[in-house]
Amino acid sequence: MKSYLIDEISKEGMGKIKDYLAKNALKSSLTEIFWVKVPDDLLSEKQFEHKACYPHVFAIELGQNWVKFEFYVRSLHNMRCTCPAYCTRSQQEFVINYANKMIESLQIRT
Repeated sequence: MKSYLIDEISKEGMGKIKDYLAKNALKSSLTEIFWVKVPDDLLSEKQFEHKACYPHVFAIELGQNWVKFEFYVRSLHNMRCTCPAYCTRSQQEFVINYANKMIESLQIRT
């Protein structure tokens, strides 16, 4: 899986990240996984056309001292559809910007 990884995060920093994601992302059934909606204007043509598959999201996974942002856009409603795919360039930039803004806003040193 292609992803953006930020590691060497303190225990305090990981707590801040988990709290932030609990307020600003969708929770999954796993405590270490969160979903972030990809804005409609960044969806590929196929993803945009598949309204029944909304929302389209990317995953964030938390580890002991790291956070991973996946470069894969999927549907939370239909895993067998043809619209999930690796990020386009603009989607990848969105994921990286989301990660960096979160780290900066929480004042986490890495």
